Amino acid sequence: MIETTDIADHFTAEARTHLSSYLSQIERCLEMLSDEEVWWRANEESNSIGNLLLHLSGNVRQWIVGGVGGRSSTRHRQQEFDERSMIPRAQLLARLKTTLAEADAVLATLDTRRLLERLQIQGYDVTMLQAIFHVVEHFSMHTGQIILLTKTLTAKDVKLYTAPNRGATNKQ
Repeated sequence: MIETTDIADHFTAEARTHLSSYLSQIERCLEMLSDEEVWWRANEESNSIGNLLLHLSGNVRQWIVGGVGGRSSTRHRQQEFDERSMIPRAQLLARLKTTLAEADAVLATLDTRRLLERLQIQGYDVTMLQAIFHVVEHFSMHTGQIILLTKTLTAKDVKLYTAPNRGATNKQ
């Protein structure tokens, strides 16, 4: 019989794996883009990849590092979208990697028996499990946007996946 703690441990391990995978996909996109392209936006109501990277870092820091991890975290969410100063992509990526490393440390050491404890994050009353699930799905959504923007800007296949034993790529 599978123990509840085994399922909880598996859930946090999967969350860590997914976040790491999304980071790799974002890194692949950033390799294909210039700093100017990272800050391109279709219109003033759209976000640039740069804004999305700032937003992802802020979201993960607030929900996982601060919320689940209980560490002090100050966030200026609107500033993530308002930024226009063309921060270099290497700096954006370094910030995101640092945030994800801190979040990974929180998840790696989390006592999964606490997953149903309630937290107040960004005005929401959620369990730790809900907070982690939110971050993973939120990161996924914005990673998809970054992939689409990269393909739009470069008119190239991002080549994120390779079929096993065949070397063929599946378009993504």
